[in-house]
Amino acid sequence: MENTPTVRETTTVVAGFGNSDSFELMQRQAKLLAASQLVPKEFQGNLPNVVIALEMANRIGASPLSVMQNLYIVHGKPGWSSQFIIAAINASGKFSPLRFDITGEGDKKTCIAWALEKATDTRLESPPVSIDMAKKEGWYEKNGSKWKTMPDLMLRYRTATFFGRLYAPEILMGMKSEDEIKEVIDITPAAGGADIMERFGFTPPADGELPMTDKEKEASQEPPKTAKELLQECYQLLAAKAKETGDSPDDVLDALTKGKMSAQQDLEGLNADDLGRVIALLVA
Repeated sequence: MENTPTVRETTTVVAGFGNSDSFELMQRQAKLLAASQLVPKEFQGNLPNVVIALEMANRIGASPLSVMQNLYIVHGKPGWSSQFIIAAINASGKFSPLRFDITGEGDKKTCIAWALEKATDTRLESPPVSIDMAKKEGWYEKNGSKWKTMPDLMLRYRTATFFGRLYAPEILMGMKSEDEIKEVIDITPAAGGADIMERFGFTPPADGELPMTDKEKEASQEPPKTAKELLQECYQLLAAKAKETGDSPDDVLDALTKGKMSAQQDLEGLNADDLGRVIALLVA
C-alpha cells in the first residue's frame, strides 16, 4: 500500500479589513509601528491613525512607513508631501518618469508637468501653472510661502500634483498636497453653514461672526470682584452720589436702603452678594 503524502493548503493572510484574521494582523502591525519613535508624532502611540495609514498604504501599494512619513495633517486635513506624489507617480509603472517644462520669465514664468503613458505612448500634460496664477490664487502672499524664495520648485510641485489628480487619482486618493492645503485653506464659513449651525442649536449672528465657545466666554469674562474691592466701589459710588445731591454719604445710603442701613461702617458686615445688590442700587 502506497503512502500518499498529505497536502495541506495554506492561506496567506493580508492585513486589512477583509476579515477578522486580516484585521487582527493589521492591528498587530499598527501596534508595532505605533511603538516606534521613528514614525511621525501623529502616529506614535496612536493605533487608529496607524491603522488608517496601513489601509492607505495597501490601497496605493506603497510602504506603510513611507506613507506615514509623507502624510501631513494641516488644519485637520490630511495631505501628501509633494515629493511623495512625484515618487508615487514614477513608481506606479503607468508612466515614464515625470518631467517638467518651464518657459517665460517673471510673472509669466509657466510650468507644465508631463510624462508618456506607457500603454499608449501618449504624452500627458498637466494644466499649466504660472507665477501670475500663484499671485491671483493667493498662494504667493501666504505667510511662510515658498513661492517667493523657491518659485521654480513650487511650480514643479504644483504641476506634479495637478498631473497626479488628473491621470493617477487612485494614488492621491482625492487628497491635496500639504502645500495646497496650507495655501487654499479658507476660514470663511461656507454657503449653507448657517443651516448646519441651526441644526446644532446655534443661531447665526447677523454680523457673520461665529458664536464664542464656552471656553472663549470664560476667558473673556473678568474674574469676580472680592468683597474688599466691592466695598471700595461702594464707598466711591456713595461719595459720587452725595456730591450730586449735596447730602452726606450716610444720608445717601440711608435713602437708598430705606433706612435699613444708616452708616458706611454697616457695609463692612455685608457679604459679596449683598454688596453687589447695594452697588446695583447706587448705579440705578
